[in-house]
Amino acid sequence: MEKIKTGIIGCGKGAHLHAHALKNLSESLFTAVWDINRAKAKAFAEQYGVKVCSSIEEMASDTSVEAVMICVPHPAHAETTNKAIQAGMHVLVEKPLASSLEDCDTMIELAKNKGVVLGAICQRRFYPPSLRIKRAINEGKIGKPIIGTVNMLGWRDKTYYQSDPWRGSWKGEGGGVLVNQAPHQLDLLQWFMGPIEELFGYWSNLNHPYIEVEDTAVAVIKFKNGAVGNIIVSNSQNPALYGKVHVHGDNGASVGVQTDGGAMFIAGMSKISEPPVNDLWTVKGEEDLLEKWKQEDTEFFNQINPMNYFHERQIEDFLRALIKGTKPLIDGEEGRKTVELFTAIYRSNRDRAPVKFPLKPENKADFDGRL
Repeated sequence: MEKIKTGIIGCGKGAHLHAHALKNLSESLFTAVWDINRAKAKAFAEQYGVKVCSSIEEMASDTSVEAVMICVPHPAHAETTNKAIQAGMHVLVEKPLASSLEDCDTMIELAKNKGVVLGAICQRRFYPPSLRIKRAINEGKIGKPIIGTVNMLGWRDKTYYQSDPWRGSWKGEGGGVLVNQAPHQLDLLQWFMGPIEELFGYWSNLNHPYIEVEDTAVAVIKFKNGAVGNIIVSNSQNPALYGKVHVHGDNGASVGVQTDGGAMFIAGMSKISEPPVNDLWTVKGEEDLLEKWKQEDTEFFNQINPMNYFHERQIEDFLRALIKGTKPLIDGEEGRKTVELFTAIYRSNRDRAPVKFPLKPENKADFDGRL
C-alpha cells in the first residue's frame, strides 16, 4: 500500500492522539515533529521514534514530510498551517479550523493556490450513531429535517484552565465553550441540517470569574431549507451532564445522538467516560432497534481505545483521500462552517441583532464581537 510521509506540528497533550494514529495506520509513515519548545519536541520524538525538525520548512525539505497534523493552540492554527502549506505539505488541523473567519479564508485560499489538501478534525462524525443519523436523513427516513438542537452541558474547573497557560484567555484560546468544547456538536448540527440562513445568539461567563472567555452560549437558528433549531452549550454544570444533537423530521420521526455523557473528554488529561449512543430514534418500523444499537455501540466502545480510535478513523480518511486524489470527509470548507457558526453567535451578542449568513470576515479590533 502507498504510504504518506506524515508529521506533527505542536507536541502538546492532544498531539499524542495523532501520533498513535500515525504510528498505527498502514497509510502513514510517521517521520518527524516540530514544536516551538525544542525540549518538548525532542521528548515527544524520542517517545515515537521520529526526527525532530528545527523548523516547519525543514519538515518538507529535509525529511520529505507530505502531510502534517496541526496540534498547536487555536489562535496559532492559521500562522502554523500557512507555513506548512507554503512548504508544500497537506494539512489536517485540530478543531476548530481557526479562531477567525479571516484566518479560515486565508488558509483555504492558500491551500487551493498551492494545490494541497486542507482538512479539519471533527472525529465525532465517525461515531457509529452519528453516521447512523446521517444515513437516515440521506435515505429520507425522517422526511425533511425541520428541527435541529444541540444541548452540550459540561463542566470545566479551575484546574483545567490552569493546566495550560493559553486556556481561558481571548488571546491564547480564541474563545471559550464555543471555540474549544462545542465545535464537535456544532459541526454535527450543520452536517445533519444543512446551510444556515440566520442566527440570533447570546454568550456569557456565568460562573468562571477567573477566565476571560465565555462559559455559556445560546442561539436560535433558521436554516435555508426553512427548518429551525437551537443551541445551548455550557461549561457551567458540575458534574457534567451530556452532549446531545437531535434532529426532528417533517414526517414526525426523530433521531438523536448523545456524543458525550458524564465528564467531558479532555485530550491528554482524561478518558471518554461513556460510549456515544443513539439516545433518540422514532423512525417508523425501527423504534425497537434503539436498545439493540445502544448495546452494540457500548460493546464496540468497550473493545476499542475510544480516545485514539476515532481520531485514527478521520486521519485514515484524510490520508486515503490524498492517496486516491479524492476529497476528505471534512475539508477546509467544512471546517469553516463551524467557525462561521460560532462567529455569528459572537457578532449577534455584540450587535443585539440577528446575523445573516453567509458571513464575511470583519477587520475590526473587537475580534469578531468577542471583546
